[in-house]
Amino acid sequence: MLSERLLTSVVRECTKRYLKLRPTDDARVPAPAPGQKYMLYMHVPFCERLCPYCSFNRFPFSEERARPYFANMRREMMMLKELGYDFESLYVGGGTPTIMIDELCDTIDLARETFSLKEVSSETNPNHLIPSYLDKLQGRVQRLSVGVQSFDDGLLKQMDRFDKYGCGQEIMERIQEASPYFVSMNADMIFNFPAQTEDILISDIERVVESGASQTTFYPLMASPSVARSLARTVGPVDYRREQRFYEIICELLTGGSDPLFEHGSAWTFNRLSVPSACQPTERADAAASPSTPPRGDVGGSRTEVRYASAIPTMQGTGETLADVGGPAEAPRAMIDEYVVDYEEYPAIGSGGITYLGESLYVNTFSVKDYNAAIESGRMSLMGKTTFSKRDRMRYRFMMQLFGLRLDKVAWERDFGCTVEAGLPVEMAFMKAAGAFDRDTRDELTLTPHGRYLMVVMMRQFFIGVNNLRDQARAALTGEERELLFGEGCACK
Repeated sequence: MLSERLLTSVVRECTKRYLKLRPTDDARVPAPAPGQKYMLYMHVPFCERLCPYCSFNRFPFSEERARPYFANMRREMMMLKELGYDFESLYVGGGTPTIMIDELCDTIDLARETFSLKEVSSETNPNHLIPSYLDKLQGRVQRLSVGVQSFDDGLLKQMDRFDKYGCGQEIMERIQEASPYFVSMNADMIFNFPAQTEDILISDIERVVESGASQTTFYPLMASPSVARSLARTVGPVDYRREQRFYEIICELLTGGSDPLFEHGSAWTFNRLSVPSACQPTERADAAASPSTPPRGDVGGSRTEVRYASAIPTMQGTGETLADVGGPAEAPRAMIDEYVVDYEEYPAIGSGGITYLGESLYVNTFSVKDYNAAIESGRMSLMGKTTFSKRDRMRYRFMMQLFGLRLDKVAWERDFGCTVEAGLPVEMAFMKAAGAFDRDTRDELTLTPHGRYLMVVMMRQFFIGVNNLRDQARAALTGEERELLFGEGCACK
């Protein structure tokens, strides 16, 4: 645990230093660099209900506020076209992007007409997995990511999601029905809720498998200062001491054993594999009686230990096809939920969007009113920026590529003019001493299982740092918008 605590402290201090927002008068983001590949991020900040753990820019939904907002996002998109940008990938995040399905479809259609898009990813919530929405998204969106968080009814009630999105069984059935509409269906999960036991976690994993989702992402609960109070009030204080144990259970049940159903797409993203090889019923019974992969750790012979031991052979090497558990017969091309893995640079449109281009990170205003006013005046809504040093950019690439499971040493030396060992000697020494690297050759770095967990720790703390950056932008809110988030909080009129 010493390496994890040390890593948490170091990343926390680093992000405090280089994620400090400074005001900017820039009217637009810089033009694209020749030959650079970019993804477009689009932020829809409206939700029917605000979740206590979420630090993204989000407001209670109002059609009166949302409709002109979508129109302005389309205007902002054309500003990027005028600057010379083209995109092969679009990611729509939130908030709840599908909050106004017709507006979202119009916006995607314009993006497809304007840019060379090959794929579109969008987030959504379980209550929007209905035929009237799915029919419109089919063909427009290749990858849909649904915010599940947990299938446990008790946790859903703590998060104030049960009444709005239904019970865990209903959510699972909706994912089963929605999966055939898309190339990839991702189930977004969170682990290490204070009230989440190992039994609840194992049940969540089993339901992910049963849902037929072609991909799942298990995020560790991230308690940034802005949500710490609401988290403590609704789900309890976060205990990071359990995080590694929970992560090991997730990895073992999804990717462990001789015939796994999933493989790692990133440190916390898991892609479903093609049909596992069949075995005889007698083999299945024998495996269940004597699993080849015992649980890690000692939980005192509890029901958790029995379920963990039996869940592995039940989920792997069972002789079932993926169709038997609700999945496709062949795995689609994987799309990673963290677009920063595939695209190091990306402009972002919409209120609360964060752009990373070259040496600079830009933050759009968190005020929807100010956003609309800026776009309608012909400006982008940039309210702050921070500039990265060469070492900061090296640290960012180091973290993002290893989070994506492989660091390309050849590209590193080409882009930075030095080896990764010369550029980041302390970081490399720490990771080697911690046993993080599986392969360390002239061409690449890859990770051991412990190295993957260290990347979870690093990314968790980095995203907490990004949430702190959002807090800096959110602090500028005034009037009604500030009251919506920091006061009693009511639906917009």
